[in-house]
Amino acid sequence: MPETSAQRALAVSLSARSDDDLAALFAERRVSPSSTWRDMFDAAEALLDGASVTRGLVALPRPAARALADASHGAPVPPPMRERLASLALVDADGIPFPHVVETMRQMAPSGIPDAATPPLADTDVDVETAAEAAFTGAASVADVLLLTLEAPLGRIGSGSLGAGERRRLVESGAVSSPAEADLLVGLAAAVGLLGTNDRAWLVSSAGREWLRLPTLERWERTARALRDALPAAFRDDAGGWIAPAQWPGATPFDPEGPERAASWARRLQRWGVIDAAGGVPPWARRLAAGGDVDVSALRDLLPPEVDRVYLQNDLTAIAPGPLAPHLDVRLRSMAARESRAQASSYRFSAASIGAAITAGETADSLRDFLTALSLTGLPQPLAYVIERTAAEHGRVRVAADPASRLTRVLTDDATLLRSMEVDQSLRSIALSRSDDELISHVSADVVFWALTDAHYPAVAVDGDGRPRALERAKLAPAPSSGADPAATYGPLLARLRAGAEDSDAAWLERELDQAVRARAVIDVTVRLPDGSARVFRLEATGLGGGRLRGRDRGADVERTLPLSHIDGVALVE
Repeated sequence: MPETSAQRALAVSLSARSDDDLAALFAERRVSPSSTWRDMFDAAEALLDGASVTRGLVALPRPAARALADASHGAPVPPPMRERLASLALVDADGIPFPHVVETMRQMAPSGIPDAATPPLADTDVDVETAAEAAFTGAASVADVLLLTLEAPLGRIGSGSLGAGERRRLVESGAVSSPAEADLLVGLAAAVGLLGTNDRAWLVSSAGREWLRLPTLERWERTARALRDALPAAFRDDAGGWIAPAQWPGATPFDPEGPERAASWARRLQRWGVIDAAGGVPPWARRLAAGGDVDVSALRDLLPPEVDRVYLQNDLTAIAPGPLAPHLDVRLRSMAARESRAQASSYRFSAASIGAAITAGETADSLRDFLTALSLTGLPQPLAYVIERTAAEHGRVRVAADPASRLTRVLTDDATLLRSMEVDQSLRSIALSRSDDELISHVSADVVFWALTDAHYPAVAVDGDGRPRALERAKLAPAPSSGADPAATYGPLLARLRAGAEDSDAAWLERELDQAVRARAVIDVTVRLPDGSARVFRLEATGLGGGRLRGRDRGADVERTLPLSHIDGVALVE
């Protein structure tokens, strides 16, 4: 099929499609909604461009890619596959690939598409203990990553990956063992929606914050299901499970990044205990791999039992005799720094950690009640003293919003502390000024409170009645967009294309003539004469405009001007 015929065939096909189908195609090819296409012929030309065809080919799963490659050698395409490939503008209505597509395929896979890897035998040799340990440690490590991200977002570099400093922070905290594992777990958490992004940093999502308070087994189950559902479509099977991981590297034959993507997903599932290093599936994930749900009963007995009590000691430490229940661990870590992570973890209290808990909304009473209920050894006197002293010190600076004046008031009974805040250069951003025996600021109360806290002043936020109020500093990721309707996104473009397709024959003729003029080509122009007869003029096309074609008639050696409305056909002279 000549290139011009292919463009016209595709343009006709596009005109017959619904707006929803066209919008889906444009989204698949990542067409800009602000494209300046005038008609369906412009759209067809752009969709058959090599770069656009490449975008259509890279996502093709192996069966579709093989069918397309076979069709380029004359093999028929089965009807269901033909419809799919035609919807992607890769073949015509008869299942024949467009010449531009054949050429691009040859460039992307000059040696053809190799046979698929042979899937492994039945999963009879899976090391279930190693897989169960991966499931347990994976859940604990992701929790650590999320908690650290709540404290401070994880910065991203231009490529979207973690910066070196953030990898180092995760390693030094003990959340991960290496920079590579940091990338792995952040990618895993992002893939299942526990982390989101604001383009500059990774942030914990609302789902991630909820996930942190789930029991370990439920954490693992939700994430395992989400990982399966997030797998690229080329890795999935018709039942909703996944094909053998050994076949993933070749699942998208035209995608040069396919093997790397396959390895990344295999590492995620292996780190979560869903597959082993050879791609084998442990008993608790076999139904998941087949498109069903997780069988957690097969995993429950292999996980260490969680505990709900700790030993509080006189040296201001707490020892958990086993994995502490997640909701208890999260709250304990809001008031104590974890020193070691293992099945028996240790935590250390300090005035700073207790102060941070009070800043987050705890009180001396709530701290005592929680720790007394959690402890197997009662509340040690040294710890009780730190709580009392820190709580008493912490409320010396009160930050309140004044609705009447719309100012923020900073109050304290300590005149020395008041003067210190007034002249503290680290507080310049909140512009504190003296008003009698208090400081005022035009900045919001929340911002003033956190500025004072960062400067290590014993501040507490209070409401209009002087009661302490809890502030949450952690910034959560914005809710993921459900995605705009493609038909709405491409609405203006579709309307323009529809308007330009009202007279497709005339539009195509003008397009052919315009190309001939640009190339100064010699063409045979068939013109309909007033008496109903037709005459062919051989012209060197020189101009097009005002509804007329201009060209030099080489035979008669004259310049002719022909109305487009009288031209019935154009043929290029080879």
